[in-house]
Amino acid sequence: LHQKMASFHMYTLSIIFSLILLSPFSNGVFHEEMSDILAMNSRSQKTSHLHFYFHDILSGKNPSAIKIISPGGGGIYGFGNTFICDDALTIGPNASTEVVGRAQGIYAMASQSESALLMTMSFEFTQGKYNGSSISILGRNPFMRDVREMPIVGGTALFRFARGYALAHTFWFDANTGDAIVEYNVFVQHY
Repeated sequence: LHQKMASFHMYTLSIIFSLILLSPFSNGVFHEEMSDILAMNSRSQKTSHLHFYFHDILSGKNPSAIKIISPGGGGIYGFGNTFICDDALTIGPNASTEVVGRAQGIYAMASQSESALLMTMSFEFTQGKYNGSSISILGRNPFMRDVREMPIVGGTALFRFARGYALAHTFWFDANTGDAIVEYNVFVQHY
């Protein structure tokens, strides 16, 4: 059944691609993207395991995360506090290890009953095999738990059509400043 569905999917995409090629309103860029999609469908899906550390620094002269919404009360952990970040992703827990990417996005204190964030984040990789590729995470992060699981909802470049999950484990946390180093193990399916 899976092979029949895959064949039908390829047939449908090839018809759509042909119609677009014949369209008087089409342009070359779109044709290249459609060719990439067709090529990906002919390849088999694989699962990659990514391991890195996320450095979320709210303190100091050059923080990598800043509070952009503060409805008041509850200090740094108050309900509704919202942060935007551009955090380093490194191969080791020490900030001086090789930077392999950036975590860019928004997270907010989204629970009134526990310390839990709603995260919408793009992890863009800048080194190695995945240079120029990114994955997108959207999910709940109850950050006081030892290990949290969040879904991978998409990606770009080598991670187009990505899906999977990220396991986050706090390696180091300063409760006074909110600074944290988080270890990530990401399992992502892609073509």
